[in-house]
Amino acid sequence: MPALTKTTPTLPRPAESQKARPLGKPRYPSLYQINTRVWLTELSRTLGRPATLDDIPDAELDRLAEMGFDWAWFLSVWKTGPASRQVSRSNAEWRRGFQATLADLCEDDIAGSGFAITGYATHPALGGDEALARLRGRLRARGLRLMLDFVPNHTGLDHPWVEDHLEYYVLGTDLDLARAPSNYTWVKRRGGDRLLAYGRDPFFPGWPDALQLNYGNPATQEAMIAELGRIAGQCDGVRCDMAMLILPEVFERTWGISSRPFWPEATRRVRERNADFCFMAEVYWDLEWTLQQQGFDYTYDKRLYDRLRDRHARPVRDHFCAGLDYQDKLARFLENHDEPRAAATFPPGVHEAAAVITYLSPGLRFFQKGQFQGRTKHISPHLCREPDEPINRELEEFYDKLLAVVDSPVVRDGRWQLLDCAAAWDGNWTCDCFVAFAWHGPGGERMLVAVNYADNQSQCLVRLPFPDIGGKTWRLRDLLGPASYDRDGDRMERAGLFLDMKPMSYHAFEISQI
Repeated sequence: MPALTKTTPTLPRPAESQKARPLGKPRYPSLYQINTRVWLTELSRTLGRPATLDDIPDAELDRLAEMGFDWAWFLSVWKTGPASRQVSRSNAEWRRGFQATLADLCEDDIAGSGFAITGYATHPALGGDEALARLRGRLRARGLRLMLDFVPNHTGLDHPWVEDHLEYYVLGTDLDLARAPSNYTWVKRRGGDRLLAYGRDPFFPGWPDALQLNYGNPATQEAMIAELGRIAGQCDGVRCDMAMLILPEVFERTWGISSRPFWPEATRRVRERNADFCFMAEVYWDLEWTLQQQGFDYTYDKRLYDRLRDRHARPVRDHFCAGLDYQDKLARFLENHDEPRAAATFPPGVHEAAAVITYLSPGLRFFQKGQFQGRTKHISPHLCREPDEPINRELEEFYDKLLAVVDSPVVRDGRWQLLDCAAAWDGNWTCDCFVAFAWHGPGGERMLVAVNYADNQSQCLVRLPFPDIGGKTWRLRDLLGPASYDRDGDRMERAGLFLDMKPMSYHAFEISQI
């Protein structure tokens, strides 16, 4: 397992030090995802003994607060069991993937999926619930909220319910096994072996380390709401894994079992006791709005990610035409534990341009540990170690600047607006290559974000939506680079601001009157 590089902090240095702000609720917060088991493996190597949540240095939590984050999502803190771990270690296909990540893979590196949960109690190896409570207190003292996982669709193979509440699961028949042998398994029980369904989504074979919960049974739903209630006492929000799988229409299509809606009742009852509790949904298949209407504060914005990856400006721009009642509840990301690393997906230059679009748009800004340093190896949730990789200093410096902009009042609490980019002359087709936003700050701040999201030089005229620009001279100072321009307000009001930008270039102009 790799040792921490002594000369390099685990997190990038903030642009400038600042005191942790009080626990607040900005309109557009930022979240930092941490693979807990991987981080503790790194710390264990440094300490020369097994590390727990108590060993996470206060200095690293200070750094998170200084960087402007509001949320820390600690991935995979819950109890898992040996049965699911053994599946992770013996599955040949999965193991090939693990070896592609870790050339020196050993058995101890495969901890089993953090989503094959056997109980919503903190894993003893991490220090137990007491250590989690202390970590939460340390985070809150720095103005940070704690987010944890909730897996509604399935449990681990050796969850106590397999013995005590078999009725909570989807049972199989010999005919089911014959028709879809990859979706069912015989489970050994003291009360007699039973054929149970693997957890799955409707488009892929079952996950052989997890058992499918039956949402057609009201008792199952009650039990899972009770689990959510216990989790809500230990953190400030949950990221709900594959949240759309238990929507009644999806569940019936997958299993042929009708069910009542779960999320409206679950979110309502949790918030009766914890009014500010946050729900974030991993969701696909254009079901984001559906889950927002059923109580979710944030839903994954995979569609923006996919359009940025395809590298065409118009579909990206079209995505931002949706109403803010929808966009404000989107979680914008360039990577997470389910996606490839951004540095491996987006080439240099494209990465930075995509990040400016993603993180200077409205919604929750969602980052992952290692993203700022340009890590390229995707770490499976089954692994508890990551390989050594060199740090991309240029990318780290870019993110230092971007995070400072993301943390500014105009971007955290301001009003956002998509801008039209018009042709600068007849036949100026490259105007279609731009994505541009305006921000109006709560204290009168103004910002223009402009990105030429194309592989060619592009020009356009962009009309600024500020009603008082005429009759004054304005300074446009780029917060992400060295550019600074003085422009006549009358001309900008009459014709618009002319932009001539290199391929995959970007600006975040602070606009102030001279």
